[in-house]
Amino acid sequence: MARICVLGGTGFVGRHIVARLAARGDRIVVPTRRRERARHLIMLPTVEVVEANVHEAPALERLLERCDAAINLAGVLQSRNGQPYGPDFARTHVELPQRLVAACVAAQVPRLVHMSALKAAADAPSQYLRSKADGEAAIVAARAQLATTIFRPSVVFGPEDQFLNLFAWLQRFLPVVFLASPDARFQPVYVGDVAESFVRALDESESHGKAYDLVGPKVYSLRELVAYAGEVSGHSRPIVGLGDRLSYLQAWLMELTPGKLMSRDNYHSMKLPNTSAASLPFGIHPTALEAVAPVYLKGLSPRSRYSEFRYHAGRKTREV
Repeated sequence: MARICVLGGTGFVGRHIVARLAARGDRIVVPTRRRERARHLIMLPTVEVVEANVHEAPALERLLERCDAAINLAGVLQSRNGQPYGPDFARTHVELPQRLVAACVAAQVPRLVHMSALKAAADAPSQYLRSKADGEAAIVAARAQLATTIFRPSVVFGPEDQFLNLFAWLQRFLPVVFLASPDARFQPVYVGDVAESFVRALDESESHGKAYDLVGPKVYSLRELVAYAGEVSGHSRPIVGLGDRLSYLQAWLMELTPGKLMSRDNYHSMKLPNTSAASLPFGIHPTALEAVAPVYLKGLSPRSRYSEFRYHAGRKTREV
């Protein structure tokens, strides 16, 4: 039984990772600013939810006491502006990994698994990707002291995602979708496959010192994904793709709205194809979007459940 601290464990991907760790008997420490936000985790056996500010070094070191591994999933999609990136990106994507590395060394935690982002690079067009690259650099620099693994997922889909669900929700209310960057390319990866990759990495010594891209089996344009979400949810709408200038203008205007569904930095991120030729690690077979998305976009109808069960049954047969 291992003791593992999961930063960002209350989020979309985090709850899947924590559930898998609990199912195999590990003890998991999940820090959160507000304990009530983690009610979905409190009921899991072997999970300890702790109110703490992970941005404070002493608190982080206390969380890591007696831990065998740490997993960092903390991330934000938007930030105030700055160069080379804004302060919110700097705090979460760069400074927190640096503090986490130092805390792991101080607490003698030997294993660290970190979530970055596909196409993260110091010269990337968006602040988000540049900050993710600097966060990666902090993990890479610690390889002499820690057994580290980095994962770079494409956009992640699954129940409660803020990706396909958002597209489906918008089409319930909009008669026409005016879509920025309609030709942007994505290779969505299933949240279950991402969680499985993280959990398996903890026990795979071959993953030490390595970085892996996590992508699904198929590349889609943004237009195709929006159209699919509308079709499956039963709210298909006409889609009008915007050109480059209008896409930028739409992103800028959305920055001014509550919720900020899109930002200019998101627009810049979509300039790069969010794709990779890499296979999933550890022999994991990628789950098709079409096998899972109908279950939560259309609802848990018997037919949609059967579609998912049939897919996974076929997958298990092929892997035997």
